Amino acid sequence: MNPTAAIVMLGAVAGVLLVLCGWLLIGRRRTPEEMERARRLLLSARGRIVEAEITDIHGALVGYSYDVGGVTYHVVQDLTPFLDVLPRDANLLIGPATAKYSTGNPANSILVSEEWSGIRMARPIPIARQKGA
Repeated sequence: MNPTAAIVMLGAVAGVLLVLCGWLLIGRRRTPEEMERARRLLLSARGRIVEAEITDIHGALVGYSYDVGGVTYHVVQDLTPFLDVLPRDANLLIGPATAKYSTGNPANSILVSEEWSGIRMARPIPIARQKGA
């Protein structure tokens, strides 16, 4: 084998090893769904609890607000992954709730995760009581 061919082959092997090491160290990129799930699980495990108020519902998007350190945060969480455990009448969710937030970034919060829920489902008012009877 001539020296030029040996250098080219050595360079090719080094390139393949470099790509392989980079792939092993960096790993594959996570999907947005995987990153959101990881964020929810982290907040579920390490988040600080705060009283919240569910104020608005648009489909699977639930708007809520809470106060931390004199600052009011208005946040929306997409509850699409949890629709099977939520009531069909979304208006039952409006009212007091509990949220978990990151102490390093209080705007980073959740109402529901795979391991925790701060939703207090209201009970429907009987029809007789709604009419003032």
